[in-house]
Amino acid sequence: NFIPKIKDHIFSHLLGLEYDGDEREFTDVERNDVHFINNLNRVFQPKRFQINYTTYDVRRDQDMLKPGNGSTVMMLSRESSASAHPFWYARVLGAFCINVLHVGPNACNHSPQYMEVLWVRWFGVVPQYRWGFQEGRLPKIGFVPDSPAAFGFLDPSLVIRACHLIPAFADHRTNDLLRQGPSTARLPGEVDDWASFYVNM
Repeated sequence: NFIPKIKDHIFSHLLGLEYDGDEREFTDVERNDVHFINNLNRVFQPKRFQINYTTYDVRRDQDMLKPGNGSTVMMLSRESSASAHPFWYARVLGAFCINVLHVGPNACNHSPQYMEVLWVRWFGVVPQYRWGFQEGRLPKIGFVPDSPAAFGFLDPSLVIRACHLIPAFADHRTNDLLRQGPSTARLPGEVDDWASFYVNM
């Protein structure tokens, strides 16, 4: 499902649809309006990418990340409920620089367009876990179990900055979140996942 999903993400961006966390699914006919120039033969996959952010003392700084090596990023949550966690977290599996062409009746720009896309594995907040300064505990998250929602694509401009995760050693490792064995979604040499992580603050 990699190609249909990345086309859905790019098509949403080309149509100017606001990202709300749920990738919209388009029909095959609509996806055909997105053309990869050179049929993905010249997609650039950078070994590293930079995130510009503002520090707490209002200075400019950068995070240098390496996709596929445990790099984790955070973005503002798109959830609106009062109890929603303020941020979303994702492990970056790959970064792509793609030249696309938007054709068809909905196209606003018929020229080749350069797009940057992150391929990510999503984390979710551990349910019923209380955190914060009053509780004296760090936020706790874990990988979303294997499902269509476990992986997705993200516009790098939505990323706030990188974040540091600490494995929750007491929760041990598990293969319930993803089939056991080597995977692009895991670090080299790993065959299972930590059940949960603390977000270092």
